[in-house]
Amino acid sequence: MKKRNLNEIQSALQTDILSPRTLSPEVAELLVERLGDEYTAHYFYRNASNWCSDKAYMKAAAFFAAEAASELTHAEKIQTYLVGWNIVPVIPPVKMIPSFMTLIDVVNKAYSLEYNLLTKYNVDSSMILPIDLNTFDFLQELRTIQNAAVAEYSDLLNAAQLVNVENNFEVLYYEGKYFKG
Repeated sequence: MKKRNLNEIQSALQTDILSPRTLSPEVAELLVERLGDEYTAHYFYRNASNWCSDKAYMKAAAFFAAEAASELTHAEKIQTYLVGWNIVPVIPPVKMIPSFMTLIDVVNKAYSLEYNLLTKYNVDSSMILPIDLNTFDFLQELRTIQNAAVAEYSDLLNAAQLVNVENNFEVLYYEGKYFKG
C-alpha cells in the first residue's frame, strides 16, 4: 500500500465550494416590482379599512382589514421565493396617498388595483415562461389569487349597480349584504 504525504491527503479532502445559482436579473427585477405592488395593495387596503371605520362601515372595514393582511401574505411569498434563490430583496417604497369619497369609490379603486395586478402577473408570466419555468410555476399561485380577487370585486361592482349611491340607506344595505366582515 502506498503511503500518502500530508499535502496529498489535504488535497484529496479539499473540495471546491460551488456558488449557488440565482435568478436572472430580469426575473428578479420583475419579482421585486410585484413585491412593491403587493405592499402598495396592503397599504391601500389598510387605508380603505381605516376610512370605512371612520364612516361606520364596519363590515367593509373588517373586509378591507382582511384584504390588507392577505396582501402581506402575498408579499411574504415573493420575498421567501427570492431569498430561496439567493436574492435579498429591497422592498420598494410605496408611492400613493389614497383618498376615498364613498364606499363605492373604494370598491372601484380596489377593483382597478386588483385587475392591474392580475394584468402585471399575466404579462410577467408570459415573459418568464420561456426563460424560467420554476418562476413561472411559482407565479401560477399568485395569478390564481389575483383572478379570484378580480372576480370577487366584479361581484361587488355588479351588486353596486343595483344601488342608488346617493341614498345612504341603500349603500348601508349594500355594505351589510355584500361585505363579509
